[in-house]
Amino acid sequence: MRPMTSTPHIIVVDDEAAAREMVGDYLRMQGFNVTLCDGGRSLRAAMAAEAPDLIVLDLNMPEEDGLSIVRDLKQTSPVPIIMLTATASPIDRVVGLELGADDYLAKPVELRELLARVRSVLRRTVAGPAPAAAAAAAKHATVRFGTKTLDVDARCLRDDEGNEHPLTASEFNLLKAFADNPRRVLSRERLLDLANARDPDAYDRAIDVRVTRIRRKIEPDPEHPSIIRTVRGAGYLFSPDGKER
Repeated sequence: MRPMTSTPHIIVVDDEAAAREMVGDYLRMQGFNVTLCDGGRSLRAAMAAEAPDLIVLDLNMPEEDGLSIVRDLKQTSPVPIIMLTATASPIDRVVGLELGADDYLAKPVELRELLARVRSVLRRTVAGPAPAAAAAAAKHATVRFGTKTLDVDARCLRDDEGNEHPLTASEFNLLKAFADNPRRVLSRERLLDLANARDPDAYDRAIDVRVTRIRRKIEPDPEHPSIIRTVRGAGYLFSPDGKER
């Protein structure tokens, strides 16, 4: 990701010319550097030319659907993605979050809300940590999470062989929240606040989806989690050594 001194680069992907131009023009008016793409092929070409700081992606496209694009991108890049869906289906939302998307909005898009979501995601991914957060991070530049180690400064997971495993912005923020609060039960509401994941449509399932995604990356046995455990009726608890309190 580029530093805050540079103008954030946003790629808008939508097969409908009028919709992508409307979003693109509005974001340019707000000071962003915007590239418009009509599908997955042009998106990949644009990313090869200049890495984006964020992608605004329509899910419902005939050539290659947005969910397939999210799945493909998240295998190789931590770039944050805001999904746009005309159906506003809870299933689309959950699947998109499971694949690694960072946020979602229903179409037709309310441009002021989109701007707020864009700025929120960029704050979590591009901006440097606030002084208080930086001081907390200094206490644990690396934190062991099961089979992986979280590198707080690099915002990534590494395995014991040193291989990096990309994290979405929402995954990193959630792991950071657990790292700051070991052996403490955190409710879903509290996690939404600590991970900067709260928005008008935030719901418990969003946290559950993200925890499930993280468990697949860090747990020795994701089907029987011991590192991030569910505390029935209360929330989740991070056990650094995998043992119950």
